[in-house]
Amino acid sequence: MTAAVLTVEIDVGSGWTPVCRYDDLVPGRGAAALVDGRQVALFRDRAGTVYAVGNHDPFSGAHVISRGLLGTREGAPVVISPMHKQAFDLRSGRCPDEPEGPDGNPVQLPVWPVRLTTAH
Repeated sequence: MTAAVLTVEIDVGSGWTPVCRYDDLVPGRGAAALVDGRQVALFRDRAGTVYAVGNHDPFSGAHVISRGLLGTREGAPVVISPMHKQAFDLRSGRCPDEPEGPDGNPVQLPVWPVRLTTAH
């Protein structure tokens, strides 16, 4: 009898896409994936919840969000950008530190739904 394998799938707007095995995501660390031409940062927190946000840091212009540090801000799960240290809410993509970028436009990471599926 084979053990069930949990697969992480995300929907970037074109349907559910398998991205990786759940066990491949290290709790507290990020991973980057390319899904339908979009760079996605995946995070598994220590409670086991998986989040998918855009990997592009709107303040530095670099694709580095997957290398950020996980934490919480007022009870909300956040990732801290490794470049300029802004926090981004993993549920909404909002930046509570600086809601506007250097150009004055609102700053928000894209957020995509995640689901776990089981394969035998």
